[in-house]
Amino acid sequence: MKVLSVMNMIMKRSIFLGIPFLFMLNLMIVPTLFAQNKSIVRMGATDTQSFDENWLFSRYGLQSDGSRKEEPKNLESENYNDTAWQKLDLPHDWAITGPFRSDLTGETGKLPWKGIGWYRKHFTIPATDAGKQIFVDFDGAMAYAKIWLNGKYVGTWPYGYNSFRMDLTPFIKPGQKNIIAVRLDTESWDSRWYPGGGIYRHVWLVKTNPVHVGHWGTYITTPKITAKSATVQLAVTVDNATKKNVTAKVRTVLFELDKNNTPKSKAAATKESVLELKAGASAVLESQATIANPKRWDIKSPNRYVAQTTISMNGKVVDTYNTPFGIRTIEFSATKGFLLNGQKVEIKGTCNHHDLGALGAAINTSGLKRQLKMLQDMGCNSLRTSHNVPAPELLELADQMGFLVWDEAFDTWKVGKKKNDYNKIFDEWHKKDLNAMVHRDRNHPSVFIWSIGNEVPDQQNVALTKQLADIVRKEDPTRPVSNGYNDPDGGRGSGAAQAMDVMGVNYFFSKQAQWDADPRYTNMPTLGSETASTVSSRGEYFFGKEYENWQISSYDTAHPGWGCTPDEQFRTNAKFPNMLGEYVWTGFDYLGEPTPYNSDETNLLNFRSDPSKIAELEKKLEELRKSNPPSRSSYFGIIDLAGFPKDRFYSYQSKWRPELPVAHIFPHWNWKERIGLVTPVHVYTSGDEAELFLNGKSLGRKVKTPGIDFRLIWNDVVYTPGELKVVCYKNGKEWATDMVKTTGKAAQLNASADRSVITDDGSDLSFITIKVTDKDGLMIPRSNSLIKFSIEGAGEIVATDNGDATSFVPFQSHERQAYNGMALVIVKAKKGQKGQFKVKAESEGLSTSFVTIKIK
Repeated sequence: MKVLSVMNMIMKRSIFLGIPFLFMLNLMIVPTLFAQNKSIVRMGATDTQSFDENWLFSRYGLQSDGSRKEEPKNLESENYNDTAWQKLDLPHDWAITGPFRSDLTGETGKLPWKGIGWYRKHFTIPATDAGKQIFVDFDGAMAYAKIWLNGKYVGTWPYGYNSFRMDLTPFIKPGQKNIIAVRLDTESWDSRWYPGGGIYRHVWLVKTNPVHVGHWGTYITTPKITAKSATVQLAVTVDNATKKNVTAKVRTVLFELDKNNTPKSKAAATKESVLELKAGASAVLESQATIANPKRWDIKSPNRYVAQTTISMNGKVVDTYNTPFGIRTIEFSATKGFLLNGQKVEIKGTCNHHDLGALGAAINTSGLKRQLKMLQDMGCNSLRTSHNVPAPELLELADQMGFLVWDEAFDTWKVGKKKNDYNKIFDEWHKKDLNAMVHRDRNHPSVFIWSIGNEVPDQQNVALTKQLADIVRKEDPTRPVSNGYNDPDGGRGSGAAQAMDVMGVNYFFSKQAQWDADPRYTNMPTLGSETASTVSSRGEYFFGKEYENWQISSYDTAHPGWGCTPDEQFRTNAKFPNMLGEYVWTGFDYLGEPTPYNSDETNLLNFRSDPSKIAELEKKLEELRKSNPPSRSSYFGIIDLAGFPKDRFYSYQSKWRPELPVAHIFPHWNWKERIGLVTPVHVYTSGDEAELFLNGKSLGRKVKTPGIDFRLIWNDVVYTPGELKVVCYKNGKEWATDMVKTTGKAAQLNASADRSVITDDGSDLSFITIKVTDKDGLMIPRSNSLIKFSIEGAGEIVATDNGDATSFVPFQSHERQAYNGMALVIVKAKKGQKGQFKVKAESEGLSTSFVTIKIK
């Protein structure tokens, strides 16, 4: 056992990492009250409670209708009369209720997110808490958060994506009423996508004794792992908030952790150590334990452990702190690829923005889990947190479900993309923000790459790139550092990219072979940090063109100038087998950035070295500004904003899950206006050949050329109503089939829930899909029937959607047109109520559909 100062401990760990890079670590997730056989809610101190309920809110400055409301003075005062303010629970996104406005920019979703938001909460803590340390932890607040308690200024954290802690101890009144006030300002923040506004992530009240484990005060690594044993190295920061020197004893016990975050059998323990702490000081205690026959964390078996650290004084436990983690090795090599626990793993990743579609920026675990399940079903094994620090829940779910995470800090550095983006606070806050990200996330086994930025304008800056990378390595030298380069030739040419451990390339792979041969980068592993950027609208098919009525054909051939089709990216990946894999832009559609109907001038940065392309794009952007497109969400998603798969879903599923029998025909077969006209038919399949039949007649058998063909195409099919069927083969044997039919008239609604049983906590959600079908249950692919939703019983409608990027219907509406035959309603149970409720979907002239949701 050794006691080190914080600085000495950090310096001791800042070891040189050679190539190939070998990182052996493990990591964490997030608990509350620890006890064996009781599930962990939040990582850290055991006396942690949700602080989400019973807040008051008022909006000033810019209002949702474009007017302004003067911000009064002294809103932080204990005596301010807030009885007229809106009552709500967190998380809260003040902009998602809209309304959508045509005068607002599409790049941020045409939603009125700019404003000044004030939150106040009246609360008491027991008189017995006198003498304790009282903290409030914000998982994220957008943006420029300033906090007061009982009229006294506590502190600020401007970056809306980071988590942070505020110490309430100096101003708290145990046994009396307390008032916390939070001011947020998005008028001073600029974004290239929809950021939301408000306290949009969870808030926690944390109580500790004066001697306690510090904030994010554990760091766990596993420097030696074999099949028989794993060495677990712990560094625990202990804070002494008293005014006298103290002696404390520290011990950590390790337990296995099940999929429900419940600690199970004891796995190991450290020896008890004696720690001498000076008044008002902190110290770091290092210790070790050995786990016999360790169960490793990987993407197929995400085994985890939890470290329970206790601090004792005078024979009494004064603090207990919990750190979930995993045991695994990661290795990055330009020749061997990426190895997880010694096995090569191809990165099959997606980039994703932070919003949850109709739910906005407000975090919801069940909504996020639904997204991750869909991505996993597609074959996705990795997530890039584009382009900011994620909500803690994403990393918790990634740990539990078996995703690898590219954890990203910034979209800009010193030079901004927008006037008031991160560049305004970079000089003062970049180190604090990087440290906060790494300290919060470094115990998560899912996190395997740190990213210091995305397509930043100053990506060729050698000194700055090294400075940022070194900040991260100082806090965690066990993982590689990367950066998303959309000017990879410039970054490599200037030498800035030499500061990276893994080269992240966004789109521009034309000179990859040249750089692979450059002595400076020959041994640097390369990863497609952003790829494809194919755009499409679910269920839309155009013939002889790709764009129409602000929608995009779903033949999956359209993309902006910097992007490509999935097929072309797959060919690129095959051409450079040394690449570790790719992150597709994007897994889901998201609010904002409706390229190609997006007049965002930052797109010019993608062609910084090609003047002719810049001129061409500038002309298109000017035309878009004049036409004012109605688009308010992206078209990039493999899955649309409502969570309905587009055709591309089956392209990636076919490639990423070759063992799964996949066959998918498109387009649909309802084209009464095309009788006798050539209507191309495409098939995605994990097979290697396929035969197409129209009304039982073979239209020919086609064979994939390995590494070249990632879809099969029949370009000369003449449309005739009836049945179109494909039979796919693999290794000469029948593998999978798919069929589309010409439907009858719309006759009924068909509703189905992703979850028929939910909890009564008021935040657990069920997502109900409604399809417009004919009498035989076949979906009508071009239906836009108006559907009305209602609830019978102890439930509530949260939001509706249909995946249409041009719809200005508020997400909170209980009426929604089907978009190409489908719509979505999101429901929850009324808080604290049991039993069940029934969701009703009805449309004029169609049979009504009901879904029953049980509450547990």
